[in-house]
Amino acid sequence: MIEELIRRAAAEDDSAIEELCAIVDTDPRRLTPYLGLLFDLEVLWPAKMYRAADADLVRRVIEQIDAGRTPDRLNHLLLVLAHSAHPLAESAMRRWSTQPPAGAGELHVGVLSYAHDGGWTVGPGGSRRNLCGDTAYRWVMRETPRRTDGPTCPWCASPLWTAAALDTTEPAVATALAHTGWSGRLVIETCHFCACYTTLYSQVTPAGTAIWWAGNTRPSYLPDAAEPEDPPALLPVLGSARPSPYQASAWDRGGSTLGGRPDWIQDAEHADCPGCGQPMDYLGLIGGADLDEYGEGAYYLHLHLPCGYAAVNYQQS
Repeated sequence: MIEELIRRAAAEDDSAIEELCAIVDTDPRRLTPYLGLLFDLEVLWPAKMYRAADADLVRRVIEQIDAGRTPDRLNHLLLVLAHSAHPLAESAMRRWSTQPPAGAGELHVGVLSYAHDGGWTVGPGGSRRNLCGDTAYRWVMRETPRRTDGPTCPWCASPLWTAAALDTTEPAVATALAHTGWSGRLVIETCHFCACYTTLYSQVTPAGTAIWWAGNTRPSYLPDAAEPEDPPALLPVLGSARPSPYQASAWDRGGSTLGGRPDWIQDAEHADCPGCGQPMDYLGLIGGADLDEYGEGAYYLHLHLPCGYAAVNYQQS
């Protein structure tokens, strides 16, 4: 079955690619024995299909890049390595960051920045850090009364939206946030309107305080709202564990997820911490389809414990 899907994918059958993606989101290891064929047939996208690539396949990709025969495919090959997150891939990408391979001059970002697509990064000290967790839970929207005395957005005057209210004394929350190192309460407030146009930051503490960051910069293209907009009268609460950390959906109702890996609508966009410039840890996503009957897009939540910042950004098709 999988081999047939791969051959159909090589013939640009979109439905076959969707089926392969569904398999890799459920259990990436099911594709491992077939990734050599996928690579031979030059099916490199979506790169997430190579999440469970073994050492032999990773070596083949590295050898192709080192040989410099296909510089026009470097972007796709680096994404394959990033999603594999294999130690051999990490070692090669570190090397290429100082000894760029053929075609690197045409890339829009540095080689190591591709790691973000795979959910990891290399910090200033040279150590690897995973940006995402390996456990995910459904986020179920619960109706909640709107505050009448809460803070408002300094740009559009809309009441701020509580996008998350978490406490690591709840074991499931502690598990989902384990990769961040956070302990205590975590409240993330943002403007649901302005976050659609720029990444918004807040300063957070384990006591559950959240304060709009004074350094947030209003973009020039932010439209002037005719009047303040009420945020969703919904708060995500923890549901059941997802079978795989890859099952968040930015498109489907019920796709909102705490923990696990993001379902990016566009390119990977891990927010950079305004305190130190390093990519922040990914917390979860809230899908527009879960906020409104005709909602679209998704809000992505991020956290950086060392500097005490949370962030919210938004993507849509």
